[in-house]
Amino acid sequence: MNQEKLFEYIQQSKADIFERWLVTMNDIETGRIKSVVSEQVYVNVSSNFVNVVLSNAFRSLNEFSNELEDIVEKVVKLGWPLGYLTQGLRELGHVVVEGYLNEGSSNKEAHSEIFYHFDKWLSPVYNKVVEQYSSSWENTVMLQKVALQELSAPLIPVFDKITVMPLVGTIDTERARKIMENLLQGVVKHRSEVVLIDITGVPVVDTMVAHHIIQAAEAVRLVGAKCLLVGIRPEIAQTIVNLGINLNELITKNSLKKGIEFALEMTNRQIIDMESGNERENTDLKII
Repeated sequence: MNQEKLFEYIQQSKADIFERWLVTMNDIETGRIKSVVSEQVYVNVSSNFVNVVLSNAFRSLNEFSNELEDIVEKVVKLGWPLGYLTQGLRELGHVVVEGYLNEGSSNKEAHSEIFYHFDKWLSPVYNKVVEQYSSSWENTVMLQKVALQELSAPLIPVFDKITVMPLVGTIDTERARKIMENLLQGVVKHRSEVVLIDITGVPVVDTMVAHHIIQAAEAVRLVGAKCLLVGIRPEIAQTIVNLGINLNELITKNSLKKGIEFALEMTNRQIIDMESGNERENTDLKII
């Protein structure tokens, strides 16, 4: 049968098929892929991908599904686009059939039948790669989202009874919920008396963002601590005034430094300069 001869050709010519496939793929735009990994890593991963497919030619997907999932997960982590993988499978089919015909193993009239057998097996593999890629990508994005959420609203103790929450980026409803949750848990955990919310890294403060911040400050007050809003840049201050946002219930400072100094005063402490020797050029800070 032509299918058996084609399978025999594939197993005997895997190295040659890969080399010709690699040349074909190099003609396709691979700059983005090669800019992320070294040439050696690119060749090794590509070789693994092609070898998994060719080694399991005409086997059912269930028999090598785990191998396929592993290699697809690897390329997702490397940032290879799905289009490159699907294009690679299409080109692999062309390279195999053309190589088989050029070997003289079949006449030209048998081309359609040969291609039919191989394409009939390759199509489910193609679909499986798309399915697995999508699944791996969604899982990766979900893990990244969880990691970002964990880092998006940290509460950092800087002095005894004083903590800081630096905010960077856009604040949406989901992140506002995380901010509120971390604030309340952190205030209790660190026994904070003063919490500074630093919005230096927040690009835009609109009505919704201000509302979330006011709610957070009120929640902090209810658990027995006070809240300071710091890092208000001139353009943010102008926006707040233009929008008519009322921040009268909040103590505000334009920098984190001034906020910490004020927080120390609120906890009956202050920063003084300690002269080093007789020189005033070298000074240390001491909190009393």
